Amino acid sequence: MKLVLLGISTLLLAACGGGSASNKETPITPPPEPLPIKQVVKNAINVFDDNVAINQAVELFLYYPQTEINNIEWNQLSGEPVTFLTPNSKGIAFTPTSSGNYVFEASFTTENGNTETLTHELDVTDSVSSISARLGHVVSEGNKVSLRTSVASNLPINTISWKQTSGPQVTLTDTNTSGKTAIFFNAPNVEQDTFITFEVSVSTDNTIYRDTVAVLVENKNEINNNALFDERVSDTFAYNPDSPYKNSLVDCVYNNNITISSNCTLNKLPLIAHDTVTPSIDDIMDRVVVSHQWMGDRFKTFLEQYDIHNDLKNMLRATTAIVISYDVRPSFYWGATGAIYLDPDNFWLTPEERDTLNEAPDYRASFGNDLQFDIPWRYVRNNDYLSTYISEDTRRSRDIDDGVYRAIGLMYHELAHANDFFPKSRWFTLDKSKRINAAISSPIQSDILSQMHPLNGNEMRALAQVSFHGASATPTQKSYTPQDIAHFFSTEAAPQYYNYSSIREDYAMLFDGFMMKARYNIDRDVAITNRVNTGGSASDYIVEWGQRGRISDEDIKPRVAFVVERILPEFNDFHPILDNLPAPIAMASGKSWIDNLDISPSSAPKSLAKAQVSSQTRAANQNRPINEFRLLFEEKTMPTK
Repeated sequence: MKLVLLGISTLLLAACGGGSASNKETPITPPPEPLPIKQVVKNAINVFDDNVAINQAVELFLYYPQTEINNIEWNQLSGEPVTFLTPNSKGIAFTPTSSGNYVFEASFTTENGNTETLTHELDVTDSVSSISARLGHVVSEGNKVSLRTSVASNLPINTISWKQTSGPQVTLTDTNTSGKTAIFFNAPNVEQDTFITFEVSVSTDNTIYRDTVAVLVENKNEINNNALFDERVSDTFAYNPDSPYKNSLVDCVYNNNITISSNCTLNKLPLIAHDTVTPSIDDIMDRVVVSHQWMGDRFKTFLEQYDIHNDLKNMLRATTAIVISYDVRPSFYWGATGAIYLDPDNFWLTPEERDTLNEAPDYRASFGNDLQFDIPWRYVRNNDYLSTYISEDTRRSRDIDDGVYRAIGLMYHELAHANDFFPKSRWFTLDKSKRINAAISSPIQSDILSQMHPLNGNEMRALAQVSFHGASATPTQKSYTPQDIAHFFSTEAAPQYYNYSSIREDYAMLFDGFMMKARYNIDRDVAITNRVNTGGSASDYIVEWGQRGRISDEDIKPRVAFVVERILPEFNDFHPILDNLPAPIAMASGKSWIDNLDISPSSAPKSLAKAQVSSQTRAANQNRPINEFRLLFEEKTMPTK
């Protein structure tokens, strides 16, 4: 997401489709005619196919293109109960798992104040769909959109094909859709609410299976030239409708109307610390903004079950809000609003929840492709990954434990940024009449770190601008081999490559790496490997140099102590933990990234069940994206005060 840069300040803040044509089988010869798109009916519920099979996603849309409708509420009146996660939107989508008659009701208020109620009935046949496109939904013009299809396991994925069948022409991020299970695009500008539909097909020697997915694009006001968020963001709402900050949250943290001159002072939206220095989970949830209710539900459960040391609640005191929205990718903190923005991919548990996320690739994914090396990292404990990788093409639920440690590490990181700009020592000296970003006072804590315990490594700092900020690689940088990078990095006082991204990131990475070890006995691996730009498995990355637990390097420990003392003063007994950390463990040069998992001494014998789980976990992780964590965070540039 691009942001307006309103000056030369360089304070860096670390920082889908549904229902459709029925599952018809058609001989390849002669070629089938394009599927007809059902006539769109104004001021009514629209469904693009009433003939739906089991496991075939379907969506229903309220289509009122020439009037505003509000207070929308969808309810199911009959049929096997289904899950739809946008009950207050113009569109709902779900995937039926049983045949039968389904009836849905939508009530809403028109702009003249009248209340209306509409119903729609559809039948789900007892056949099982071989292909399903999902998740049909409502987007604002300019929003990022992702749509994905799932196909039966006996069908050849390499024959998948997508084509747009109605609506304003869109430009796909990758125009080569052959064999792709997902497509990505930005919703076009529209004069009024407008449907866009796509057909996806998969074929065998003599049969084509098809499905259609629809997206309703909403017309929105133009974005102000001075808007802080200068690309369209999603509609969000306060998770707690009774929050005393309900209106301030919506106005001040995530919309396209916020400008540098907006009246979002600390009086209007104060830090949580200004209300209480011992916040409860309910206090925290009063500051949560979401695009989908489930995101807030999962975040609340996460805090209830896993913030066992109260670290996160204490650190959240330095924020004004927590935003969890389907279009936040990657996560970031922004001092302009005082809020943290979390990618909900960290919190989903069911395939239906995952369906509501935008999967658009991180815009930085191709940065550094001209370089000859990669520097992956991962969280490990007991010689294994902490979670099982679940491919986007796999429709299965996950346990909350599967994603929790990634979420904890993410929170430690983003909240380190918040407490960098708003440390506890300054909470009650801030001028609350000032706008949030103007209330930040110098020097920033990370600036002090860079002066007292600087990172050197000019080569690594310059390379980080290529890998994380998109700078063009110089001929010299393109010539660096993994051996060269190992020479540069191994003698430095940075636990990870991302520390070189900026002074702010250096500060946060030191903190989150130590906290994961101190609180959960979780190590972070880092390695210098060859680069594999075209995919591949973890076994394709050959380690030149690597370490586990680098946070305990003697040159890094003083830097860690500096940040922990300032970010979380409540953790006043951390020094013995830091002093007694075991020395880093070296990886075996010449072995693959996956083969360097078994490098820690066994702390306890594994049971047979544990060994089986470990085997399954490793099999799944063979195809885990090697850079899944390399681009976990984002940096934002502060507008001028």
